[in-house]
Amino acid sequence: MIFKDVIEVIKGLSIDEKQEVQLLLNQYLREERRDDIYNNFQLAKLEQQQGELRFSSDMKELRQLIEE
Repeated sequence: MIFKDVIEVIKGLSIDEKQEVQLLLNQYLREERRDDIYNNFQLAKLEQQQGELRFSSDMKELRQLIEE
C-alpha cells in the first residue's frame, strides 16, 4: 500500500475513526521522538565517557565549538 492509498482509506473513515487515527499517530510520534531523545542521550553519554564532549560558558568558544 502506498501513501496515496492510505490517504484515500483515511478519507473514507468516519469522524470517530479519523479521530482515533489522529490519536494513534500522535502517540506514535511521541514514542518515536522519545526514542530519538533516548538514543541521543546514550550517544552523548558515550561521547562523554570517551572524552569527546567539550563544555564552555564563553560565548566565543561556544560559537567555535558549533562551527567545528
